[in-house]
Parts: sequence; C-alpha cells; structure tokens
Amino acid sequence: MNSVHYSQPFWEFVIFSAVKIVCVFAVLMFIVAYAVWVERKVSAAIQDRRGPNRVGIFGLLQPLADMIKAFLKEDFTPGHVRKAYFWLAPAIVMIPSLLTVAIIPFGSQLGNQKMVIADLNVGILYTFGIVSLGVYGIVLAGYAANSKYPFLGGIRSSAQMISCEVAMGMSVVPVFLLVGKLNLGEVVAYQAGGWLQWLVFKQPLSFVIFVVAMFAETNRMPFDLPESEQELAGGYNVEYSSMKFALFFLGEYAAMTVASALMVTLFFGGWSLPIGDLDQPATTIGGGLLHIGIFLAKMLVILFTIIWVRWMLPRFRYDQLMDLGWRRFIPLALANIMATAAVLWMWS
Repeated sequence: MNSVHYSQPFWEFVIFSAVKIVCVFAVLMFIVAYAVWVERKVSAAIQDRRGPNRVGIFGLLQPLADMIKAFLKEDFTPGHVRKAYFWLAPAIVMIPSLLTVAIIPFGSQLGNQKMVIADLNVGILYTFGIVSLGVYGIVLAGYAANSKYPFLGGIRSSAQMISCEVAMGMSVVPVFLLVGKLNLGEVVAYQAGGWLQWLVFKQPLSFVIFVVAMFAETNRMPFDLPESEQELAGGYNVEYSSMKFALFFLGEYAAMTVASALMVTLFFGGWSLPIGDLDQPATTIGGGLLHIGIFLAKMLVILFTIIWVRWMLPRFRYDQLMDLGWRRFIPLALANIMATAAVLWMWS
C-alpha cells in the first residue's frame, strides 16, 4: 500500500489549529467562571451587600469552590423523569456555545496565522445554525423532567426562541448587505477606517433589535421567562442537581460570552480600533497580541453590561415578549432590510 504523505503546511495547520482551540477554550472557560463571580459582586453592590468574600481575596476563589461543590454533590436523578433525554439536555445546552466561538475572529494574526479557529465564508449562517440548537436543550430538559413547572419553562423557551431568533436573524441582514460577504473577518475589515465605519453607527436599528433578541436568546433578564423563579420555581432546571445543573448554569454564561463576542464583531469593529494602524492586520507579534487584547476588552465591557442590566430592569410579561418579537421587531427588521437594499440600489 502506498503511504500517505502530508506536507509541512498541513502539519502546521493541524498544530496551530489545535493550539488555538486549546487557548480559546481555556480563555472562554476562565471568563465564564469569573463572569459568575462578577455577577454576584455586581448584584451585591446594587443591593448594598458584600457578595462572595470568604474564599480567597475578595472571594476570587469562589468559582473554584463552586466547581468542587458541583462535582462532589450527589448526582440525583428522579425516578419519574425520561432518563435518556434528562441526561442529554445539559450537554445540548453547553455544546453550541463551544462550537460557535470557532468562527469568531478574536484577533488579526500572529505571524502568518489568522486568529480565528475556522475562517468560514458562510460564518454567520454557521453561527445561527448552531446557536439555535442551544434552546433545544432547554426544551428537552422541560420535556424530560416529566413535571409541570419544567414543562411550562420548556414551552416558554420554544416560543421565545422562535419569536426572537427570527428577529435576530433578520436584524443582521442589512449588516451583510453593506459588507457584501458572510465572512466575519470581512465584517471586521469593512469597519476599518474610522469610528463612523463601525456598523453600530451605520445600522443602529439592527443593533437595537440584535441586542434585545440576544437577551431573549440567552434567557437573561428581563427575558428569563423559561426559568422565572417567582412563577416556575426555576423552570426547566428544577429537577436537576450536581454537575447537570452546573452545565445549565455554565451554558448560560458561555452563551452570554459568545453573544458578546459576536456583537463586538458585527457592530463594534471586532479586534480593530481606529487609532494609528490598529485597524489594520498586525505585522508583528506584539501588534497581534494587542489586537487580541482590544477584542477581549470590548467583549468584557459588553458582558459586564449584560450582567448589569439583569439587576436594573423588571421581567417582561410573557405576552409582552411575544408582542415585542412578532409585532414590533420583525416588521421593523423587515423595513430596515428594505430601506438598506433601496439605498444600496440607488447608490449603485
């Protein structure tokens, strides 16, 4: 049999891709762990209390303590649940966030390596295809629990997903009409050349619709209806304990982190800053690291804002959310698409 020969560039691609996957996963998990700590500290400050302060300086080791507790607690499965679906649901919630981060350009380049795991030409289609799967985990958890409150949470989640995901998908269409390509790296390149090139200024309506739909997609206040404690006692995750519950919890924060990264890429210039040559691909290792730092700084600001909003706004009623999605945002997004297409047609 003939031996298969792999060239040097192939092995470079494999090795660097593996390094990027490990680094991105490590950073994502670190941010997710400490986003929980930040949430608890922010909520404590708003409510005039201390928050975590027992484990480590300023409670900085609290995420580690929570992780140990989640692993050591009894993993209890109630007898009345549908076991196969019950075990599968937490994984389905967590996995989409890990897959979506693969196509987000978190920097320009280091040497000759692009700072993106998978530079897909249809990146945004991949994103929406994968992101939509996360809510199925919540629906499945509600069904598998075989209990009324989790089931109601799953029903709410499915309706919320459909109403807001349609609006979210339509909101980014004008963005890609302007850019002319579906590659997220090209979206960042389009926004180079000045602050006003950022798409948040060119498509403010798209940005507003995307932000509100993102809050609903990640089940964050004021749209945390699938798990509203006052009505559903925790909703879809009532029957879960130990590491299964932790996966739901971490999945929410991972989804928030990826949504923040996507928002930075689509509307805030990605890794670029219109200062000096910081909106051009890096030619040095230092410049490449600086671009990664810029991207992370923007992402963390948006992540903090998402956390802050939770403790400042009351929860919407369910009918208000449905009305917002179907009767407000979808017509607005459609009108924005038509207006953008008309303007581009006149300019051409």
